[in-house]
Amino acid sequence: MDRRAALEVLLAAGATGCGRAASKRLTMSQPASQGATGANRAATMPAIFLAHGSPLLLDDRGWVAELGAWAQALPRPRAVLMLSAHWVDRPITIGATRSVPLVYDFYGFPAQYYQTTYPSPPAPELATRLRGLLQGQPVAEDPERGLDHGAYVPLVAMYPEADVPVLQVSLPTLEPAELFRLGRALAPLRREGILIVGSGFLTHNLRSMDFRPEAPVAAWAKEFDAWTADVLARRDVDALLAYRERAPGVRQALPTHEHFVPVVVALGAAVDDAAAVPRFPISGFIYGTATRRSVQFG
Repeated sequence: MDRRAALEVLLAAGATGCGRAASKRLTMSQPASQGATGANRAATMPAIFLAHGSPLLLDDRGWVAELGAWAQALPRPRAVLMLSAHWVDRPITIGATRSVPLVYDFYGFPAQYYQTTYPSPPAPELATRLRGLLQGQPVAEDPERGLDHGAYVPLVAMYPEADVPVLQVSLPTLEPAELFRLGRALAPLRREGILIVGSGFLTHNLRSMDFRPEAPVAAWAKEFDAWTADVLARRDVDALLAYRERAPGVRQALPTHEHFVPVVVALGAAVDDAAAVPRFPISGFIYGTATRRSVQFG
């Protein structure tokens, strides 16, 4: 696919968040034991935010390698709790806890991108634990809702054997303060070996993307990325929660906000842990305005 065609399909995908295209039934796989020792599985997990790109990410060997190396450097998770920019639904909604088809929530891509499968084991025990942590709050169920591309695309790169149980839940709101409180409520899962993942893009303006080779990075994108990196590095909760008012270039960086706010959940899950020092395993730009910055807390 040439760069102009890629831009066209990305724009088409950006207009949809949670559509269901024709999908392929998955089969269950058993978790692999290799590398999953009891000691590793008992480790306190970080909370992370990752830039997931589009289905085209899996054609970017360098990016796939970076995500794979990051996963190898992490303790082995018992399961992944995924919150993706592509599922916003109130109240918080628990996705499938059995093997169901993926959600191909993008349109206009070549057929090959609808053939990706990711038969990760489901995580019903994690769903039960989540209900307990959120006791007293409304929690919905969507048992037919499989992983969307904001979830499965990075997981294909990070855990290609699909041997880690995965549970996806919705973002119940786009309001930062509420999402920060959600992250804090989820924090005990880290001590239980659960990898809490917010998946999005710190900048997400599809119409500003420049597919020319060696496209220069827009000044506003650099400023927004640098501001966000500084705020996260300092774990400045007040600034992060007020990013819509404080961040330079925010209107250009984020015409909509669903791709940014998963990082608020990740920080909330780690903010009370003094040892959860932020770092940035992946950074840099693609397409002139899209920052690949990903964050690890702990």
